[in-house]
Amino acid sequence: MEKKFKEHKIIKVHKGSIAEEMEIEVNDILISINDTEIEDVFDYNYLIDDDFITVLIRKGEGNADAGAEWELEIDKEYSEDLGLEFEEGGLMDNYHSCTNNCIFCFIDQMPKGMRDTLYFKDDDTRLSFLQGNYVTLTNVSDAQLDKVIKYHMCPINISVHTTNPELRVKMLHNRFAGTALKKIDRLYENAMEMNGQVVLCKNVNDGKELERTINDLSKYLPHMRSVSVVPSGVTKFRDGLYPLEPFTKEDACKVIDLIESYQDKLFNEYGLHFIHASDEWYIMAERDFPTEDRYDGYIQLENGVGMMRLLKDEFLEELSKIDSNEKIGNINISMATGYSAYPLINELAKDVCKKFPQVNIKVYKIRNDFFGETITVSGLITGIDLLNQLKGKDLGDMLILPKNMVRSGEDVFLDDMHLTELSNKLGVNVGLTGSSGKDLLYGILFNKTEVTRIDNRFVYNKHYED
Repeated sequence: MEKKFKEHKIIKVHKGSIAEEMEIEVNDILISINDTEIEDVFDYNYLIDDDFITVLIRKGEGNADAGAEWELEIDKEYSEDLGLEFEEGGLMDNYHSCTNNCIFCFIDQMPKGMRDTLYFKDDDTRLSFLQGNYVTLTNVSDAQLDKVIKYHMCPINISVHTTNPELRVKMLHNRFAGTALKKIDRLYENAMEMNGQVVLCKNVNDGKELERTINDLSKYLPHMRSVSVVPSGVTKFRDGLYPLEPFTKEDACKVIDLIESYQDKLFNEYGLHFIHASDEWYIMAERDFPTEDRYDGYIQLENGVGMMRLLKDEFLEELSKIDSNEKIGNINISMATGYSAYPLINELAKDVCKKFPQVNIKVYKIRNDFFGETITVSGLITGIDLLNQLKGKDLGDMLILPKNMVRSGEDVFLDDMHLTELSNKLGVNVGLTGSSGKDLLYGILFNKTEVTRIDNRFVYNKHYED
């Protein structure tokens, strides 16, 4: 019986591309390349990386010759793309959802009634490679792991949490979670670059268990380049869930001391500090952030490791480049951020005002009433909390917010409030700045922000990236 290959509907053909030249059209169906099934974008990219390929297309509904199969022989440059986009998006497949029920899962701690996409739990090795997501490996079959290794899809980011198999089964609530750790051995044996993550839960995987995890994972050096330790987020929506406790200042100091004791030893041997405490631990412990050199090139920046140090260093470096005689007019603005970043943002604002007395900045720290006061990061602040806590305050001529408060590429907060609604109700223009120190400083001094205006139009300031 002839095998039926997975099919991919074409939704766009780029102008001037090979596909257009071969008269491939929107709605046509890609069946195979070199008589090989295409499960996802990695198969597709692997198969088109050649100077001669055979592509099987079925003409789509509404197109001339609809239903007919065309076998196209294509001569091209080795790495030249065909110029196609597909209905399933950039992955050319459905995302693999998580099969775990982790005791610390943040999605389980969200209230009902939010947009559907916020409740999707992904655990997809392909997204680890494409987007930097962390995966537990419990959802990866041997065949899928073979594919990861074959295509050298790395770095692969792994949510380890503990190397104690029995404890990992308990934490992930998955009977395969312990044996899934053996997949790290295969990745190591094939020299696959990895990064690890430990979500630390008080009285669960901390203390001696954390020591064990660090010792076990350090054996995967140098292929495992880094491991971050982040505190579990505890919202107020934990009814019926595992009784997690928030960490204290004393706990944070112990975590930092343990991690830093390993950093020096591992750096001497491998040239990597390897194990890193996320910024939240230093804020909780009321300690200064480590110096830049201890972050090994900020390997885990997107995981909250070194973001505050990098922001501070970039901001002050850019500020030092601007002459105090620069023609900067009177500026009267406000900024809002979460409790975690507030001390640093307030300090940086004072540095600006000291150098430029004509600049006035008020910095407001926003308490997270929506998720609960234990959630202190700016990226989880909602529009309603901003509105409730800033209404009636002196906000100056503009309110500046970090861009991570809104959905990527859009102007919507987690609670679906739009920037224009917040702007209208507060009666002030709102500017969004990126995550770098330069973004923040230029947003303050030169209005290089993404701006929403009170007349209900979201306006992108084209000078933002100049």
